[in-house]
Amino acid sequence: MARIEPLTIEAADPKAAELLANVKSNLGMVPNIFGTMANSPAVLEGYLSLSGSLGSATLSAQLNEQIALAVAGANTCDYCASAHTALGKMAGISQDEMTRNLGGTSEDPRTRLVLDFAREVVSEKGRVSDATLDTLRANGFADQQILEIFGQVMANIFTNYFNHLTETQIDFPVVNSQVATAT
Repeated sequence: MARIEPLTIEAADPKAAELLANVKSNLGMVPNIFGTMANSPAVLEGYLSLSGSLGSATLSAQLNEQIALAVAGANTCDYCASAHTALGKMAGISQDEMTRNLGGTSEDPRTRLVLDFAREVVSEKGRVSDATLDTLRANGFADQQILEIFGQVMANIFTNYFNHLTETQIDFPVVNSQVATAT
C-alpha cells in the first residue's frame, strides 16, 4: 500500500492539475509516480522540468531508458524497473537487452561503458574515478555527454528514492528489479 496516495487531476492543486493534464496528454495516462508527486506541486514541477530538459539533450531516447534501467537495478526500484521497461519497449529496445540493462550491462560495448559509468555514479555516490572518465573520453564521449549521462543518473536516483519513500503502487506490468541484479 502506498505511504502517500497519488492525486487525480481533479483532486490536485490547480498548478499540479495542469502539470498532470500535460502528463496525461503526453503519456495517455497519469502514472502513479506523477500523481503522488502532485501532493507537492513544486516537486512535480521540478522533476518534470529536469526530466524535460534532459529529454531534449543529445542522448538518444533508447540510451536514456537504458540508463534508467541500470539505475533502477542498482537501487532495486521495482516501480522504475517496471515503468522504464514499458518505455524501453516503446523506444525499440529488445526484452533481452532491457534485462541486461537492468543488471547494469549491455550487449553493445558503448552502451556498456555508459551503464558502467552510471552504476559507478550510484555506488560511489558521484565520486567516479579518473580512469572511468578517461575511458569514456577515449571512447568518444564528450564532456557534454558525460554530464548528460550524469544528469540522467541523478534524475533516476530521485525517482528511485521517491518510490522507496512513498511506496508508489506500480501501474505498469511489474518487473522485479532484483532478478536481473542477482544474475
